[in-house]
Amino acid sequence: MPDPRIAAIRESLTTHIHGKPAAIDSVITCLIAGGHILIEDVPGVGKTTLAYALSKALHSDFNRIQFTSDLIPSDIIGVSIYQKPESRFVFHPGPIFANVVLADEINRSSPKSQSALLEAMERGLVTVDGESHPIERPFIVIATQNPVDFESTFPLPNAQLDRFLMRISMGYPDAQSEKEMLKAGALHYDDIDIAPVVEKQDIADLQALAREIFIEDSTYDYIHDIVTKTRDHHAVEVGVSPRGALAFKTAVQAAALVDGRDFVTPEDIRRLAKPCLAHRLRLHERHGFDLDWNAAADLIGDILTELPQPHQKD
Repeated sequence: MPDPRIAAIRESLTTHIHGKPAAIDSVITCLIAGGHILIEDVPGVGKTTLAYALSKALHSDFNRIQFTSDLIPSDIIGVSIYQKPESRFVFHPGPIFANVVLADEINRSSPKSQSALLEAMERGLVTVDGESHPIERPFIVIATQNPVDFESTFPLPNAQLDRFLMRISMGYPDAQSEKEMLKAGALHYDDIDIAPVVEKQDIADLQALAREIFIEDSTYDYIHDIVTKTRDHHAVEVGVSPRGALAFKTAVQAAALVDGRDFVTPEDIRRLAKPCLAHRLRLHERHGFDLDWNAAADLIGDILTELPQPHQKD
């Protein structure tokens, strides 16, 4: 059985996000793993509502950053302003300082603006004028982006992509779920009434539990074999980095906890391989676009088919 705190978060989100249990579990997994998630999809499928609902369920702060072509780094991280009466610079934090941050349409801003998120996502702090400012935990960035063929979009740099624990697509709801949504009526996301079901300290406790989830040696070998295959594959220019491998390991531990287990199974690895690894691959141009996630996901699928699954001990 899942931890009751995880079950409470899941139930709260399911009430407002219809027909998307996999997306909900992916976001919860990223939260518990201490990672961030990139959601690529067309507008209007519930990405913003999911981020807002999560913040309310966690009794935490929420900020939405609308990425546009004229956005500059200080619009995200904040700026130091000289205070004449005090004869010193005072830091004014930007919207990145929240527990749940929605980076909306992140690929509509320039790579320079996108890079303003790097330190915050990697270290949980922001450095301005040589002074570091920590961001309160828990901290998760839920970034959304339009498909790359939409107008006025910029591809995310590899360094930025590597900071996301997962990349997923929500897709359209099934017929029954969409019918339920229509009956409920359209609400702006910040009109949704969501009662907190956990506190911030509960997330810290769950993150500590996830770090203790057991992984067999043979399962570690399986993770290593998958990652190594991405580096050796003839279609791949840049494979999964050591940082990506560590992130993958953390994700499968969190996924096991979300499923109510204290150990990782090979199925956890197979289920999370595509969302955790595909966006980290850079393919040779002759095999498609460098950032073609569909091609990269297919490649991960081929690797999983080729590699034998480890046999777990009883």
